[in-house]
Amino acid sequence: MKYTLKEILDLAEKGGFAVPAFNVYNLETLMGVVNAVKETGAPVIIQMYSRLFNTGTGKFMAPVILDVMNDVKSPVCFHLDHGAGLPECIRAMRYGATGVMIDASTLPIDENIAETRKTVDIAKEASVSVEGELGHIGSTKDEVWDSYTTVEDAVRYVNETGVDALAIMVGTAHGKYAKAPVLAIERIAEIHENTKAHLVLHGGSGVPDDQIKAAIDAGIRKINFGTDVCCSFIEAYKGLDPYSAPLDVVMAKASEAVKEFAIEKIKLLGACK
Repeated sequence: MKYTLKEILDLAEKGGFAVPAFNVYNLETLMGVVNAVKETGAPVIIQMYSRLFNTGTGKFMAPVILDVMNDVKSPVCFHLDHGAGLPECIRAMRYGATGVMIDASTLPIDENIAETRKTVDIAKEASVSVEGELGHIGSTKDEVWDSYTTVEDAVRYVNETGVDALAIMVGTAHGKYAKAPVLAIERIAEIHENTKAHLVLHGGSGVPDDQIKAAIDAGIRKINFGTDVCCSFIEAYKGLDPYSAPLDVVMAKASEAVKEFAIEKIKLLGACK
């Protein structure tokens, strides 16, 4: 069932859970996520990175994702993750995305607000929800990633951009953690209390379960999983003999690993209550 980003996160806010947002990279990872949705009946966000919308991959995958949205009974949002700019956001909307993220977080806040506002104004005309980012969420390879988003900046950003969802920097990063992160739970709660946008946690892969649950209790309503989707697929494939069966049969086994991973996170986030 097709939902916008705002509509699906409204469900999460009302129910006190978080919607898992799974990055997909090919048909096999998409199949794994979709089969998890069918088995659990949970609302999910299927998203792709900005670079995939700049290649033939996004154009190829989009019609399949749209077909999935019309086929399954549970709410599904098709989302652009880390949109590099307005052209990528427009392209994603043309491909049928019901949510787009504009990531101008490396810019000074005034410029970030201006770029995000442009995207919101255009997306609103297409009835597409927008996620922004405040406080750059970097890589696990960075030396430090503890410059947290402030409540004051978050309030200003949401009020001046009109975003439906806000990704905040509260102690996570993208990639595989060398050691488990410790999230700024109190900061999440403060921002949740003072803003009207739904809060997003990027870098969910590898965050301990207790931290995930605490973040949800504090107000996080969308949690992104990308690295662990890749790892579940790759690790399963590495253990297979690619010559043991036709390629579709072999790849289906790797897709099954993605399904099991997705189900685990769906349950952890409370999305299948």
